[in-house]
Amino acid sequence: MNAPTQLSTGPVRGTAEADLADPAFWRLPRAERLSAFARLRERDAPALFTPRTGSRTPFRVLVRHADVRSASRQPQLFASAPGVTDPEPAPWAKAVFGNSMVHMDGAEHAGLRRTVSRAFTPRLLAAAERNIEAVARRLVDEVAAEGPGDFMRSAAARMPFEVICDLMGIPARHRAAIAARVDHASEYVGVQRRGLARVRIPGRGLRSLARMQLEMSGIARERRRVPADDLISALVRADVDGQALSVRQLGAFFSLLLVAGVETTRNAIAHGLVLLDAHPDQRALLESDFDRYADGAVDEIVRHSTPIIQFRRTVTAPCSLGGCSFAPGDKVVLLYASANRDASVFEDPDVFDITRSPNPHLGYGGGGPHHCLGAHLAKLEMKALFRELLTRLGDVRLPAAPVLVDSNFDNRVGSLPFTFSGVHPNGPL
Repeated sequence: MNAPTQLSTGPVRGTAEADLADPAFWRLPRAERLSAFARLRERDAPALFTPRTGSRTPFRVLVRHADVRSASRQPQLFASAPGVTDPEPAPWAKAVFGNSMVHMDGAEHAGLRRTVSRAFTPRLLAAAERNIEAVARRLVDEVAAEGPGDFMRSAAARMPFEVICDLMGIPARHRAAIAARVDHASEYVGVQRRGLARVRIPGRGLRSLARMQLEMSGIARERRRVPADDLISALVRADVDGQALSVRQLGAFFSLLLVAGVETTRNAIAHGLVLLDAHPDQRALLESDFDRYADGAVDEIVRHSTPIIQFRRTVTAPCSLGGCSFAPGDKVVLLYASANRDASVFEDPDVFDITRSPNPHLGYGGGGPHHCLGAHLAKLEMKALFRELLTRLGDVRLPAAPVLVDSNFDNRVGSLPFTFSGVHPNGPL
């Protein structure tokens, strides 16, 4: 084991703006934050930061690709429990709402993930893939009829939400209410709160989560009585090691799928359109042979935008990584947004290149047991929607910059104005 490395707390020397524990850092322009990450990667060992508010628990930040990947693949040392977000889920919240898979480790996590994975049968996945193409066509039909507007509202947010609702089998009559709950539950994750909002906003998010889980519990009861060919039906009949999934387990998974699955994919789609608009050469290349370049384009969009900025881990045993020794209880941040710009792995990492190969980005996690369960579907959604947009809506353009939401958790887009010049009514060319 390496000798303990003495690291200073607070800002990186000579770069006062690079205090990742200061909410003000996450309000800096994204280019400045990426520059700060590059300087952090040049250090001999992970930097230590101490928050000025809240728990004030110091944390170290893993910024290099190799370190983030290594920690991700050693869950026995870098645990997801008690929580991967800051603040960590309160014990009472887990008791009421159920514990999400992202906060689990070991046998508990493996058993639940195995059960969920089995529910994604080949038949269900094949139907989902066909449905993704149908949803993309329908959304672009509606965009063409409605005309230019906010891309987030008209397409980016709706694509993953409709796909997940169809996959789960959520009846149409429930969807508007559930969509509102999803927005409320995720609106302020990773966002600095001020004044009375420190109390009111978390309360609103928990109320939305509770109402969403009540609605999902009602649907689950219906599926127990009358099963259908959907994910909810498969899960309500599933079990973990001989025990039926509890209402809380179902509710926690449904919340994860709806909130995480929708939020990450909608932001990736939005950033993808921004990147293609800003790089007309790459857009032209994609349009020249969509089938050839689509997979590379999706991977590069995810790498370049990194929808999830960071997750946290808690050290469980003495260990060393990246030139630093860790003790049990230490808090560690896996900074995916930095790992995906590591010049030791990616040549010209700030360049957007849809032909980049290989592209071992960590946009879906660093591997290991917590690799994103929905990565395959997210990629299909992005490809289907971009195929429809680029071949049917003529010259899609962005007349103004996207409205970004300052967050230390996800690379969130609030709104994105867009225009297009015409419509090809006969579908993809």
